[in-house]
Amino acid sequence: MTVSEPRDSAAPVRPELTALLVQAAGAPPEWAALVTPDARLDADLMLDEYELTALDALLCGHFGAPAGLAALRAGLDLAELEALTVADVQRLLPAEEPAR
Repeated sequence: MTVSEPRDSAAPVRPELTALLVQAAGAPPEWAALVTPDARLDADLMLDEYELTALDALLCGHFGAPAGLAALRAGLDLAELEALTVADVQRLLPAEEPAR
């Protein structure tokens, strides 16, 4: 996957992804209203490197290694990193909630 792939902005953000973003950002629950498919991790949600690292760990812990953000980010240039959206992250997630 690359950031240049078409985005499905119509797909709502999965609640578990929103919860992990709120947790990684250390934000209050009302911050979740900012989490939309088109919200950019950098410019809109203002996630810093520490928070992105925390998000990567949370995604891997909840969904498994294939949902890791680090591998995706490693292949992007600066402009693509700045354009990375919640929808881009959501495409990393498995179709179904992992079995517990």
